This record gives sequence, C-alpha cells and structure tokens, in this order.
Amino acid sequence: MNWYIQVLKKYAVFTGRARRKEYWFFVLISLIILFILAFIDGATGTLNEDRGMGLLGGIYSLAVLLPGLGVSVRRLHDSNRSGWWMLIGFIPILGSIVLLVFMLLGSTPGDNQYGANPKGIKA
Repeated sequence: MNWYIQVLKKYAVFTGRARRKEYWFFVLISLIILFILAFIDGATGTLNEDRGMGLLGGIYSLAVLLPGLGVSVRRLHDSNRSGWWMLIGFIPILGSIVLLVFMLLGSTPGDNQYGANPKGIKA
C-alpha cells in the first residue's frame, strides 16, 4: 500500500525514475479498487454495462489518471526511454504489447539522463 500512496503523493511528477515494484503495485492496487467499485456500482445500479464502468469507477479512473501517467513515464525513464514512448500505446494491439514489455524490463544500472537509480545500485 505504501507504493500506491507514494505514487499518489507524486501526483503530477513526470521527472525522475520509478522502479518496477512502484509501478506494478500501483497497477495492482488500482485494479483491486476498480473491481471493488464495479461491485458497488453494480449493487447500487450505477453500472453502465455498455461502457463497462459505473459512476464510482469513472470518478476513480479520472482521479488516478495523472498519477498513472506520471508513474508510467517515470517507469519508462527507469529503462532509459523517453516518456514520449507512451504514445506508442495508440497503435492497436502492437503498441500495448510494446508498452507492456517496456514496463516489464529491468532498470538501467547506475545513473542515466533521467536521474539516479531508485534502487541505489551503481554500475
């Protein structure tokens, strides 16, 4: 939970680097929260089945949009890639696969142009 809160504290920080652990814990906790909110939306009748999301899920998604983009850009920086690589996600199927691979790759050892290694490991 600490990794999730750390990402929220860096609400719109697009500089620096983020470890895989920070990124994937944010994604995991966000998915759990969205699942719970979808259940609540279904129980209260605010779930829109055409969109696959309800009122609470939509509000939550908007609330974590900037932190999610920020941690994604910092994750790309950790593997020594520009945040502009996020735009490859607009290419259907292939773009999502490429982004997934980039998010799974390890960090570059030592410092890079985006800052110090968040693990503190020097090459």
